[in-house]
Amino acid sequence: MKIDRLIGILSVLLQEEQVTAPELAERFEVSRRTINRDIDDLLYAGIPIRTSQGVGGGISIAEGYKVDRTILTSKDMQMILAGLRSLDSVSGSSYYGQLMEKIQAGSSEFISGRDSILIDLSSWYKETLAPKISTIQDAIENRHLLEFYYYAPSGESKRTIEPYYIVFKWTNWYVYGWCRKRKDYRLFKLNRMDKVKETDKDFSCRNAPVPDLSSELKFPRNIILKALFEPDMKWRLVEEFGPGCYEEQEDGRLLLIRDYADMDNLTMWMLTFGDKVEVLEPKVLRDNLKTMAESMIKMYGGYENGRN
Repeated sequence: MKIDRLIGILSVLLQEEQVTAPELAERFEVSRRTINRDIDDLLYAGIPIRTSQGVGGGISIAEGYKVDRTILTSKDMQMILAGLRSLDSVSGSSYYGQLMEKIQAGSSEFISGRDSILIDLSSWYKETLAPKISTIQDAIENRHLLEFYYYAPSGESKRTIEPYYIVFKWTNWYVYGWCRKRKDYRLFKLNRMDKVKETDKDFSCRNAPVPDLSSELKFPRNIILKALFEPDMKWRLVEEFGPGCYEEQEDGRLLLIRDYADMDNLTMWMLTFGDKVEVLEPKVLRDNLKTMAESMIKMYGGYENGRN
C-alpha cells in the first residue's frame, strides 16, 4: 500500500545519507516514476527532501532533520514490530518483513531482548487469503470496483462492490463496501469469496462510514441455549467461553446457559460434541438434532448387527 511505502522510504532516508531513485525503486519493487511521485508526496507533507542530479547525485533529507522518537519506549517498539509481523503473515510478500528490518536497524536503542509477542493472522487459508487481501488493497487504493462470486447460506451470487475497508474481526477476514446489488453497505467474508478481481472501472468515493463491528448489532443473540455437558468436555467450554461459564450439577455434568444468534451454526456446533451433550432448550434445537440423527442412521444403514 502507498502509505506503507512512504513510511518505508522515509525510514531509508533517515538511516542513509543519500540514495538514488533506481535504488529505491528496486528495494520497493515499483517503477522509478512511482518513486518520483512518492518523493513529491513526502515534500508536500513537509519533509525537507533534497534531490541532486548528475554523477554522485541522489535523494537525501536536509541535514539536521530527524523524526523525534523519544516518546517511544522499548515496549512501544515491540508492539509496532508485532503489528508489522502480523500483517506480514497475510501479505503474501516480504514487504512488511523488510519494513521491520528497516525499523529495527534504526531503532536498536529502543529494542532490547527477544520478541515476546508473536501474532499470525493467516488462518488455515493463507495460500488463498493473501492474494485476496492484496487484490482488495489494490482496488481500495485505486478506487476500482471489485468483483467476486460469493457463497452464502442463501445461495451463490456474483457481486460488485465499492471496497472501503479490509476488516479482521471475529477470527475472520472481511471486506466492507457498498454492494451494488443490495444498494447498501455490506461485510463479505473473504473465505466465502471466489474469483476476486479488481476491475478497471473507477467509482466515486462515498462518505463511507466506519463499519460498526459490534457483534450484538451484526449478530443479534435471541436464542437461549441450555445444555448439559459431560465432565470431560470442560476443556472445550473453558476454551470457548472461559472459566466459570458453566454450573456443575450433582451428577457431575456441566450446565451451560448462553445466548446465540444463529440456529444453523448452533446446531452444527452441538453436533461436534456427539453424545457428550444433552440439549434441554430450545425445543427446536432438540428437534433439529433428533431429525439429523435419524437421517444419519438411515444414511449409514441402521444399527449394527442388522438391528433396525
